[in-house]
Amino acid sequence: MNIQTEKLSLIEWISMLNDTSIIEKLSKIKDDYSKSDDWWDALKKDELDSINRGLEDFEEGRTHSQEEAHKIYR
Repeated sequence: MNIQTEKLSLIEWISMLNDTSIIEKLSKIKDDYSKSDDWWDALKKDELDSINRGLEDFEEGRTHSQEEAHKIYR
């Protein structure tokens, strides 16, 4: 299935709808989807702190090559 083709097909179908109950159901789906939690917002403080430390290490050049990481964690 080509996602772009499917989306265009849905857009065309929706544009021709006159049934308000279906439009209301689609609107509810859209609203529910918009309100769904982003995984980032579900992270705990210690997880966010760890990610931020890693980003800071990267920005400061405190990194290892993949080969070095393999040696460290073997």
